[in-house]
Amino acid sequence: MAFKLASSPHLKVQLQTQSVMRRVILCALPGIAAQYYFFGWGVLIQVLLAIAVALLSESIVLKLRKRPIKPTISDNSAVLTALLIGVSLPSIAPWWIVVIGTLFAIVIVKHLYGGLGQNIFNPAMAAYVMLLISFPVQMTSWSVPLSLAQTPMDLGLTLQAIFGAMTPEQLNIYKLGFDGIAMATPLDTVKTDLSLGLTITESLSKSIFSDGYGVGWFWVNVAYLLGGIAMLKLKVIRWQISVGVIAAIFVCSSFDYLLSPDTHIGPLLQLFSGATMLAAFFIATDPVTAATSVRGRLIFGALIGVLVYVIRTYGGYPDAFAFAVLLANLCAPFIDYYVKPRSYGHRSGN
Repeated sequence: MAFKLASSPHLKVQLQTQSVMRRVILCALPGIAAQYYFFGWGVLIQVLLAIAVALLSESIVLKLRKRPIKPTISDNSAVLTALLIGVSLPSIAPWWIVVIGTLFAIVIVKHLYGGLGQNIFNPAMAAYVMLLISFPVQMTSWSVPLSLAQTPMDLGLTLQAIFGAMTPEQLNIYKLGFDGIAMATPLDTVKTDLSLGLTITESLSKSIFSDGYGVGWFWVNVAYLLGGIAMLKLKVIRWQISVGVIAAIFVCSSFDYLLSPDTHIGPLLQLFSGATMLAAFFIATDPVTAATSVRGRLIFGALIGVLVYVIRTYGGYPDAFAFAVLLANLCAPFIDYYVKPRSYGHRSGN
């Protein structure tokens, strides 16, 4: 009788890294398409620029390390990291932001630790946090949804904005909505309004919330949710981490919202605004930096969800997934150590 041995977590169908990464990228396309539809060309430019930088920088590092270039480049891991960086940045962030972030993710976070499978932090989120701390102005300059913009940006104007062909005064014109208010993410808008003494109801009366969730953001999250469901059906990811993230955010936000609906964001807005579905399915599920056991993945996901809610509600950042994921990455070995399955034939504690 022949037996086939496979390393944990013992998938029924063993997929090559290249195939897994390609499927994740394809499942992310609906979300990218939704971002393009509501926010314009910027997201596509940022993604393409990030991919070009990632492939070039990885090739140079591999050559310096005297490693074969083609097999590593063709595994699509650098492309996926670049894609996640591109979709996470403000769509009109300066070109050097995405270049610095991608170089940091590939060269420092990935290859400094030995390459794919050796990194302890999610490269895309480590790059995002580095950029947010280092360049807070550029990283919080979000573009206006096209339907609310005084002057929507076409491809030419977007290229000018990203590559520095506009003066700050000209660029500010395109950051204003038709009501003359500079745009921010919906969660940032609510957080700022609460600090100014407004209630949730008063904040949600603004034009950006004309659909109840933040123009465009609801459908972007739905698109990434559909992509995440597709990955589950394709068995690219397991359900525990994503469900843990979503359930923890829902439970925490529901509890506080029921206690004080005027001062706490409701669970649906928490789930369908910001980067919730993107992070729950495409970022938190990174198999290299996440917990590996079944119970461990649930705890890992729930930890991210709780951290996201705490930082969103009581911290200084309106959307906290990058920080939450990195903190959970640090805890992943600890989680696996204490919830690892008991070996067959051994009693608990042995």
